[in-house]
Amino acid sequence: MSNYKINTKCVQSGYTPKNGEPRQIPIIQSTTFKYDTSEDMGKLFDLEASGYFYTRLQNPTNDYVAAKIAELEGGTAAMLTSSGQAANFFALFNICNCGDHIVSSSSIYGGTFNLISVTMAKMGIDVTFVAPDCSEEELNNAFKENTKAVFGETVANPALTVLDIEKFASAAHAHGVPLIVDNTFPTPVNCRPIEWGADIVTHSTTKYMDGHGAAVGGAIVDSGNFDWMKYADKFPGLCTPDDSYHGITYAEKFGKEGAFITKCTAQLMRDLGCIQSPQHAFILNLGLESLHVRMARHIENGQAVAEFLESCPEVSYVVYPGLKSGKFYDIAQKYMPNGSCGVVSFELKGGREAAEKFMKNLKLAAIETHVADARTCCLNPATSTHRQMNDEQLKEAGVPAGLVRMSCGLEDKEDLINDLKQALAAI
Repeated sequence: MSNYKINTKCVQSGYTPKNGEPRQIPIIQSTTFKYDTSEDMGKLFDLEASGYFYTRLQNPTNDYVAAKIAELEGGTAAMLTSSGQAANFFALFNICNCGDHIVSSSSIYGGTFNLISVTMAKMGIDVTFVAPDCSEEELNNAFKENTKAVFGETVANPALTVLDIEKFASAAHAHGVPLIVDNTFPTPVNCRPIEWGADIVTHSTTKYMDGHGAAVGGAIVDSGNFDWMKYADKFPGLCTPDDSYHGITYAEKFGKEGAFITKCTAQLMRDLGCIQSPQHAFILNLGLESLHVRMARHIENGQAVAEFLESCPEVSYVVYPGLKSGKFYDIAQKYMPNGSCGVVSFELKGGREAAEKFMKNLKLAAIETHVADARTCCLNPATSTHRQMNDEQLKEAGVPAGLVRMSCGLEDKEDLINDLKQALAAI
């Protein structure tokens, strides 16, 4: 499918039925798979043959959908996980050990910020946070001898800052480490980070990819471009024998194109078990088939709502990558010329109290700990997704107490604006 446009890939890639086979991806709802001999199964455990023996590691339904996401992102291999958080953790932990270091954008989803700064710190993995618009000098100064990865979000949730992918990729590669980019908000329909130098791409498939609030999930895509063996001393997990898996050296056996995902599956998924269910993978694929159509409406609504809010006296400021007045407009146009997402962030002048009253009076938009859905929803991050962060951290991440994150769904934009008008009038 590599020669087709992304719209066609959304519908057709990942699974091609043979004569007489189901047109839709089949749901293989089985934990285990039968083999005629122990020798046949042994080849799977030795990674000498491809196939399935236990769904915790791999499942045909999941692999069909992962293959589609790899096609959409332009990668060589992919895997599904139980959530976006699991995807980000696996992507980092696959190459980071106790005593290692990560460079990360400070403007990322609160849950991921906590994962890196608190949970992974307990595992002995340190982090240095940098602003997404930091200078090249500031970025390069963040690296240490034990740095193993750089992490950022294409469009940050909920601050909506835009990552300069080329700048972060250039710095990462200059220091011999990969750039990992969470591309959840734009989706590959609007941005393909691999084309700009990213090495690993992650997703919370729960968001736009599913698009209907039906199935939690995540995905990891490998570009197949990073030469692990060139920096073998930095990545022993990929470049030296794995004693827990028959002494396999992943980078030698599976090459640049397959080493990262194979290790992530054979080692991390085996031990940690954060598998996406085949049912969720099936639902995810249904969402992917309409992703290219839905994203255009999300962007249309997001742009209209952002422009309306910018004219409202009750609003201190509006952040949306498509606003010409925005700090990240030019960089957004570079990486996402067709638009970014349907999420708009804005701060109300009355702070936390005003935000709570505003949301209480919304009639069409629902208060939810969710985003990137067919239905419009909103929340106040300071009292929900980011409540584990102190005031200083909230400010650094770009989420002040009065900030409201609104995810514009697929409704009519005039209805959304009218709902905003009456809720603002109630403050």
